[in-house]
Parts: sequence; C-alpha cells; structure tokens
Amino acid sequence: MTQAEVYQAVQDNQLLNASFWANIALAGISILLFVYMGRNVEDPRAQLIFVATLMVPLVSISSYTGLVSGLTISFLEMPPGHALAGQEVLTMWGRYLTWALSTPMILLALGLLAGTNVTKLFTAIVADIGMCITGLAAALTTSSYALRWFWYVISCAFFVVVLYILLVEWSQDAEVAGTAEIFNTLKILTVVLWLGYPIFWALGAEGIAVLDVAITSWAYSGMDIVAKYIFAFILLNWVASNEGTIAGMASGLGPATGGAAPADD
Repeated sequence: MTQAEVYQAVQDNQLLNASFWANIALAGISILLFVYMGRNVEDPRAQLIFVATLMVPLVSISSYTGLVSGLTISFLEMPPGHALAGQEVLTMWGRYLTWALSTPMILLALGLLAGTNVTKLFTAIVADIGMCITGLAAALTTSSYALRWFWYVISCAFFVVVLYILLVEWSQDAEVAGTAEIFNTLKILTVVLWLGYPIFWALGAEGIAVLDVAITSWAYSGMDIVAKYIFAFILLNWVASNEGTIAGMASGLGPATGGAAPADD
C-alpha cells in the first residue's frame, strides 16, 4: 500500500486514529508544562534530569505524528501458523522507534535520581535499546511464525536485565543517595506499566491475535500516557521541590557518600 492509502486506512479507523491524536495532544501539553516547571532549576544534575525527561514527550509527539500520517505504519502479511496467516495486518512499527528513543531517557532520569554509577546506567540503557530493537524485529518478521516468537523471547531477556537493575541495583543506590522514597514510587509505576507492553504484544495482532489492532493501539497509548507523561510530572515536580537533595549528590554519577576516600599525595 502507498503511504496515502495507509494514511486513509488510519483515518477510516476512528478508534485507532483517536489513540494517536490523544498522545499528540498530551505530549504537546506536557512539553509546555515541563519547560515551565524547570524554569528555575539551577543544579546541573537536576537540569539533566529535566532535559532527559523533557525528551520523552518531544520524541513521542514526533513519533505519534509519524503514526497518524501513515509514515511509520505498514501492512504486513502474517506467516503460516499465525492466527491471521495470509492476511495483511496493520503493524505500527513506528512505536518501537519511539520506545527505543524515549525509554532510554526515562532510564537516564531514573538512574540520575538513584545516584547510580556509569556502568549500571550504561548497562540499563543498552539493554533497554536491545529490548526495543528486538521487539521491532519480532513485529517485522514475516518469514516464520516461530522466528517472530524467538525475537520476542530475546526482547524479553533484555527486559529482564532492565528489571533487575531497576528493582535491585538502583533501589540500593537510591537508599544511599537519599532518594529512595520517590525512586521506589517511580520504580513501581515503571515496572508495572512496562510489563504491560509485552503482554499486549502477545495478545494483539502481532502475537496470538486475541485483540484487534485498535484495541492494542489504545492499550499502548494508555500505558504511554501514564508511563511517560504522568511519570514525568511526578518526577519533575519532586526534583523541582527537592533540588537541594539532588545537588547534594556527587558531581559525577553515583551517590555523594560511600565512595572511596581520595589517596594522599
């Protein structure tokens, strides 16, 4: 199908179309709100948290515009063995690009909040990008139904790494940094919502096709709204009100306490 035909197919499906426009509107509002919230933040680490978090709605508004215009959507014929084998199914592959760019920014903000070190932050972000890219591969593979699920398993393996760092490593770092209370709130919010994405993938048209494309799209959009915009508001509101706590951390990545003492000359 041409891009114009894909665009028309999106327009004709009002439920699907609304799932895109809802995020475009909320992303736009979030950008303006977050810029306003961060107008008086002066600490460099707090500013970096704001910049990383602000990138989330900026990426989202760009991505959802690509989806609503038909630019990052394709119709793919499902392979033998799939519930919709032989049928062309609308695949919103642009969502994976969104996640590959926005979720690392969420992890960067969380890592900075937890006062983690560069190694843990790098590991979490790389595993997260790997999760998104292999998820994209699962969605685009039409040669073999089994390989679609194999890509899915690889993506979930990357996800396990991210979950471990969030639930174990960064939780310990946040205790030392003095940000455990807000970090644990955001950690739980993030983990619960992020678990929904592979579940809805498996249930949607790309998996076993229990849910249709529009319902799956609204599930993704709804989770995006909470996992991105509401998450970001809670985080930035706390950072703006507790800038002194953020400023009290070490200038580099890692908590201000518990490090090794400098060697004598």
